[in-house]
Amino acid sequence: MADIEFITLTTKPSAQLSYNFQASAETTNPVLVVFLNGLGLPQAFWHPVIAQLKTIREGRSIPSFLTYDRFGQGQTIDRDPLDDGAEDPTHGHDCLASVKDIRQLITQVSQQKLGISEIDSVSVVLVANSIGGALARLYAQEYPGTVSALLLLDSILANSDFVSVFPDPDAADFDPASIHPIPVEAIRAVRAGARRIFHPDVGNKEGLSRRSLRDLLPASDGPLLQGPGGHGPYVTVVGHDFDTFAEESAKMGPPKGVTNRFVNPYWHRYNEGLTKITESEYSKGPVIAPNTGHFVQKDNPEFVAQELDELLEKVL
Repeated sequence: MADIEFITLTTKPSAQLSYNFQASAETTNPVLVVFLNGLGLPQAFWHPVIAQLKTIREGRSIPSFLTYDRFGQGQTIDRDPLDDGAEDPTHGHDCLASVKDIRQLITQVSQQKLGISEIDSVSVVLVANSIGGALARLYAQEYPGTVSALLLLDSILANSDFVSVFPDPDAADFDPASIHPIPVEAIRAVRAGARRIFHPDVGNKEGLSRRSLRDLLPASDGPLLQGPGGHGPYVTVVGHDFDTFAEESAKMGPPKGVTNRFVNPYWHRYNEGLTKITESEYSKGPVIAPNTGHFVQKDNPEFVAQELDELLEKVL
């Protein structure tokens, strides 16, 4: 079990974040790998990835690592102070607020742990799952030239309501033959389930609202990100294993056939767009992570470590 510490952001002095920092022995070219959680899994699920990476890179340069739990998540008990007085605490703050927290956390950790006051002299690599993928993109947009690489693991469909992934049986131009042999009532049930569980209007205990994501990231293929050195960051886009994801989804409702027919192609097209947020020579993917559902780092930490190792070879 990695040692967890607590830090108070100077921008939010009334609350603490839980985090784990593992320092590199390198001092000439500081590289900091920051792991960004989804809504479902806390920072603890990144630690097997880090352990695998250290094994893979034995005898080679190893960067510094930073994992953390956002406010109201995992071992961070404190809520985001922005949620105080919110009409709906499940939508207390948005993704841009979380991005500002990431910036402040990196700034303070760099100062306290690396002795670096000039934050932009640190090569930042963002490894992100699910909604963390949206946070990673927004961070790179908000702080251009500061992110050297992004590893996006089954990024959230930031511009989707998750309902329109499926055909609408009540649309005027709907043709039942277009979904054959799936019954119309089955599609209605799947859409209702998606609205109940995944629609952006559905809040969460963390208070991180997804309502504004569609406006913040309206397309998967842009805008083009700016990395250090006047070119885009290295970007590797990873998607889930179609069959594993379909089996995982079936436990929550949608039959495998429905997921394979509608969700997997939709998500793959989204991932194809993500490969275009940097120049083609700095882009890789979409790569399918074998035997993984949505939480790629949990299901196949060795694969994630291998992809991260490849990115680090370009950055270190």
